[in-house]
Amino acid sequence: QVQLVESGGGSVQAGGSLRLSCGASGTASNSNVFTVNTAKWYRQAPGTARAWVALMTPHGPSNVRESVRGRFTISADDTPNMMYLQMNNLKPEATAVYFCNVEIQLTPYWGPGTQVTVSS
Repeated sequence: QVQLVESGGGSVQAGGSLRLSCGASGTASNSNVFTVNTAKWYRQAPGTARAWVALMTPHGPSNVRESVRGRFTISADDTPNMMYLQMNNLKPEATAVYFCNVEIQLTPYWGPGTQVTVSS
C-alpha cells in the first residue's frame, strides 16, 4: 500500500519562504514514484474546497496555478520517492493545509496534509 506523508509546513510572515516535502513509501518500483507518474500538490483553506496548486507529469513540463506562478515551484530529484514544493514570497492567502497527491495506475494517493500559515 502506497503511503504519502508531507512535511515542511509551518508559520511564516508574508514574503517568507517554505519548502514542503512529500515522501512516499510502500511503492513496488525502484523509480521515483513522483517522476514516473502524475504528481500534484493541492491546498485547502478553511471553508473552501481542495484546490490544485502544482503538478508534474512524466513526459511534460511542470505547471502551477496562475496565482502562484513565479513564486511556487514543484520538483523532484534523485532522492528516492521524494517531491517538493518550494514556495517563495508567500502571501496570507496561501494559508491552507497542503496535500501531496500521486496517481498510480489511475489510483490516487494522498498524504494527510501539512499546515501552512502566512501572517501579514
